Amino acid sequence: MANNNGAGAASGGAIYGIGIFGAWVYFWQQADGFWWYLWAIVEGIFWPAFMVYDAFGALN
Repeated sequence: MANNNGAGAASGGAIYGIGIFGAWVYFWQQADGFWWYLWAIVEGIFWPAFMVYDAFGALN
């Protein structure tokens, strides 16, 4: 019988990746200059993590 311990982690990574791309689209549309576009890339990477952190905080 196969060991499926990593299956949940893979789907979580995929959902986090979709969150990053969605955040990039949103923040890229709001940007207005070079530094804002650079900040949009950084913000898109970290925004899903803050969203999950706040969601867990609300569950507590």
